[in-house]
Amino acid sequence: MENYFTLYNLPVSFSPDPVVVKQKYYELSRQYHPDKFANAGSHEHALALRIAAMNNDAYKTLRDADATMAYVLRIAGVLEEEEKYQLPAAFLMEMMDLNEAISDYEDDTTNTKARETATATLKEQMDEWETATNRLKQQYSAGAPNPALLAQLKDMYMRKKYLLRIADRLR
Repeated sequence: MENYFTLYNLPVSFSPDPVVVKQKYYELSRQYHPDKFANAGSHEHALALRIAAMNNDAYKTLRDADATMAYVLRIAGVLEEEEKYQLPAAFLMEMMDLNEAISDYEDDTTNTKARETATATLKEQMDEWETATNRLKQQYSAGAPNPALLAQLKDMYMRKKYLLRIADRLR
């Protein structure tokens, strides 16, 4: 079975054109809608169902930046499902401080200073992540992907997952 980029006739990218993704999704939805194959043979109907399901998965993945990042890393062979990944110690120490600030707020929800500190620190981390990741994505787009660059992008993906879990605590 083809990958999502092949299905949509797009180059592998961390930032596929959203207009093209949407156009390809609707084009394939019309072409392979299972209702159009209701009276077809079982093989044709099954094929239409598989393509329709893949189209739905492709659209869901390629319109979400984080899901696209994970998908590109998976097809490049550097990210595995449910992988246990060891983040750098310095990052984990920063996250420990951030988690402590959040705990201070959770222990005393009237402590708005603790919440403001945690929120500001998280925003700073997310901004730093965005800047660094965009630089790496530009390098990826500019040339052939190399193992070191893909490893850096994987590290950034794992950091973002960690930051998002912390952000959930602040909600």
